[in-house]
Amino acid sequence: MRIRAPQAFALIVSGFFIVIVSGFVLTSLAADEKKAEGHKFPGLEPFARLAGEWEGREVSGKNTEQDLKAKYKVTSAGSAVVETLFPDSPHEMVTIICPDGDQLVLTHYCALGNQPRMKAKGKIEANKVAFKFDSATNLKSDNDPHMHEVTYTFVDKDTLKSEWVHYDGGKPTGTAVFEFKRKK
Repeated sequence: MRIRAPQAFALIVSGFFIVIVSGFVLTSLAADEKKAEGHKFPGLEPFARLAGEWEGREVSGKNTEQDLKAKYKVTSAGSAVVETLFPDSPHEMVTIICPDGDQLVLTHYCALGNQPRMKAKGKIEANKVAFKFDSATNLKSDNDPHMHEVTYTFVDKDTLKSEWVHYDGGKPTGTAVFEFKRKK
């Protein structure tokens, strides 16, 4: 089979086009990957260092005898941390922590069926981050039962303490304190 000049020209142009587009796509992907690697999110670092599986106990509250589990995962090019409390259980809950400008925010997808949003206001200490209620979805009134605040204390690289404050009727009605150790 013999290729004529117009067909040869079309094949050459098509080949150049494929090479140029492929180069552009690869360069863009590499630039995006490098940007994600180098992009830091202020205040999120201690939460990102939690990545992995954790085991612990509730040290105050109702379930002090029950072994607890938690998982932490960094996602969205390093811009969010997903906390899964009591994974694979009927009481599983997810909390997503991410930056919002120069503040950290979280949304807690609670077993109560509501989703409180909290902000870490003011200066974040080196080993402690306190979140306070900002708003919520699926909550008719701030007087309805919901988690209203949480404080994370990074005791050391393998120990995490979290204190969850429950509100009902517009006031605190209990605090659950969890202490987790990194699973080895």
